[in-house]
Amino acid sequence: MPNEYKFFTADVFTDKMFGGNQLAVFPWAEGLDDPTMQRIAREFNLSETVFVFPSQTATGTRRVRIFTPGTELPFAGHPTVGAAFVLAAIGEIKLSGDETRIVFEEGVGPVPVLIRAKNGRPIFSQLSAAKMPELGPPPPAIEKLAAVLSLEPEQLKTARQPAAFSCGMPYVFVAVRDLAALAQARVRIDEWERHLSKYWAPEIFVLTEAADDADVRGRMFAPGAGITEDAATGSAAAALAGYLTPSDSKDGTLRWKLRQGVEMGRASTLEVEADTYGGNIVAVRVGGASVLVSEGTLRI
Repeated sequence: MPNEYKFFTADVFTDKMFGGNQLAVFPWAEGLDDPTMQRIAREFNLSETVFVFPSQTATGTRRVRIFTPGTELPFAGHPTVGAAFVLAAIGEIKLSGDETRIVFEEGVGPVPVLIRAKNGRPIFSQLSAAKMPELGPPPPAIEKLAAVLSLEPEQLKTARQPAAFSCGMPYVFVAVRDLAALAQARVRIDEWERHLSKYWAPEIFVLTEAADDADVRGRMFAPGAGITEDAATGSAAAALAGYLTPSDSKDGTLRWKLRQGVEMGRASTLEVEADTYGGNIVAVRVGGASVLVSEGTLRI
């Protein structure tokens, strides 16, 4: 007889079904080994699939493992935010009022998550990054990055120079002049393999601050992880705080509204916060709404 595993899907970083970033969550994944989880993620073929296990520490709420169709990730934002929402929505995590705080054990370490509720139902979840933004080595020259993105070098010449940051997953951030350049961007795999595949941050986050509906509009391409384009990338949003925070920032909290996935027809809204003290980032948070979409059973 096959073993049965219940799963749920959600749209994350949106308050409307068929928007945001899709996610599959297996709330009771005990019994699944690594090769099987990878095959399941490939079968679902979403940007990420989450497998939930009992916690292994006294302070953890659940252990969470995150797989793309091609590999396991030590940390990812939309699976963390979405899994917290799903577990609360199905009653697997008990809500303790308007705000419930939990901790996910992930490859990057313990990740605190805040769940906000209204009338006993979750409406918003927010992760606190386990690691502060780390600046990576200098990225390839603008001319090479432009070639990777099928753009002209002039379209990348903005006040913000490309740079790479990581909060557990590294990204190279490339600012472009306007929304037209953002929409035009397409990854050329041959150029990506030549210039970025071996770089510290092979995943590319393209952005513009010349956006009408948000502080930042962005797109994320991850050829190395088997993701042509991602509708909402929480781990990149956390690292983005490092890219956007001025080096001379005053003590306090900086906030940005990030819109992603628009060009894919899956508009997402991510709320990003960074606390600064003494010229350093001391906390980063990424949050948003989610919508429960479907449930089913996988027989293995």
